[in-house]
Amino acid sequence: MSRPDVTAGKLVLASSSPRRVELLAQIGIVPDQIDPADIDETPLKAELPARLAQRLATSKAAVVAERHPDGVVLAADTVVAVGRRLLEKPADENEARRFLKLLSGRNHRVFTGIAVVSNGRTSWRVVDTRVTFKTLSDSEIDAYVASGEWRGKAGGYGIQGRAAAFIQRIVGSHPAVMGLPLYEASNLLYGAGWRPAA
Repeated sequence: MSRPDVTAGKLVLASSSPRRVELLAQIGIVPDQIDPADIDETPLKAELPARLAQRLATSKAAVVAERHPDGVVLAADTVVAVGRRLLEKPADENEARRFLKLLSGRNHRVFTGIAVVSNGRTSWRVVDTRVTFKTLSDSEIDAYVASGEWRGKAGGYGIQGRAAAFIQRIVGSHPAVMGLPLYEASNLLYGAGWRPAA
């Protein structure tokens, strides 16, 4: 299918996340191809959360752009932090429980990096969203951990699932906490010359 006014070829999403596909669909964007980037996501020594989100997003986009030099590549990465402490994807139930106890009754920040590569040029943004959790009881934490929703999620929770009941306040981008800031994504794609099919 051809796309009018496209300065580069197909749109490639550098992520296997079904949440990101669903978010893009909300604003009428359907990737032509999904090609996840497989990179080392280990933080560098003393790397700040916002910088990590930006580095991972741009690195993912660059890796996938090498495989699709004529495409427009969209990549993103989400980092959860309490102060300077990074809360990555929990390795097991015990770590998920520790993360939830740490988040309970306090504010934390979600940094979502987003990057677009087109015609060898990279554009990126980092969206900073502040999230406030209510104070969680041990039974609430146990039930959430038992649900398994924490698996594969930065910070050990997913805002689009049961953890939505834990959130008292969000200041910033709700879709960014889910994994993809839609306002920034559409702006970067349009800035790269990409247009949806008519």
